[in-house]
Amino acid sequence: MTAISSPLGRLRWTIADGLTLVGRELGRLRQEPGQIIAALVFPVIMVVLFGYVLGSAIAVPGGGDYREYLMPGLFAMVTFTAMQGVMGRMAADTSRGVMDRFRSMPMARLAVPFGHTGADSLIGLPLLAAMAGTGLLAGWQPHRGLIPAVEAFLLMMLARYALSWAGAYLGLLAKNEQTVAQLVPLFLPITMMSNAFVPTDGMPRWLRFLADWNPVSALTAAARDLFGNPGTATSGHTAWPLAHPVATVLLWSAALLVVFVPLALRAYMRTGR
Repeated sequence: MTAISSPLGRLRWTIADGLTLVGRELGRLRQEPGQIIAALVFPVIMVVLFGYVLGSAIAVPGGGDYREYLMPGLFAMVTFTAMQGVMGRMAADTSRGVMDRFRSMPMARLAVPFGHTGADSLIGLPLLAAMAGTGLLAGWQPHRGLIPAVEAFLLMMLARYALSWAGAYLGLLAKNEQTVAQLVPLFLPITMMSNAFVPTDGMPRWLRFLADWNPVSALTAAARDLFGNPGTATSGHTAWPLAHPVATVLLWSAALLVVFVPLALRAYMRTGR
């Protein structure tokens, strides 16, 4: 009891319980291979749809291949959709009474949301790998070397992890899968209203402002910069988030964690009351 009551003991307890729940989430995916197949096929569909079907009609700022311009935006889009998966799984566990059983067990309070968000981060690795492989086959490639490319992928994983905590909180608020399904279409305008697929220069001023300050745009711009792909901001009039995209993504990620980790924990403790 003394070991657990100490700060180090509580931390070890939380990590151990959280890793157990990470294993639970990964085990649940093994029982539902259809979700894994659909997630791996999604990058191929997106590259073909946007890169080949729509790409011929879109001019890249400063010139260059549109598929190289597109791939960082698709990476950012897949990163942002992390919220949807965590929302669905948290809401499903809540509606089925799983959260009530977890709270009745001698388990660290932070372990359940930590397990869901940690599992999502691991799930994100093969998704990014599948999209990167698809992009390489389509003609995309990083041009600045191995280290900047690794930094870009680490930045995406950090953003995905931070966004998954927002998804955990929203899933606990939704409490059932039907509500989550109704919220999912709202994510599409957020990803589309960015620089992921088209330049923001031709947008109306009010829409361009929203797009330039969209975190999806910052992550896309950071990836383009680190990969050395077309579309990197060079204008002196560029909005601050796009002129400093890496710093912006780090700030967004930190803000999401600071806000949603305690909110998710509080919502988990109140679930079912």
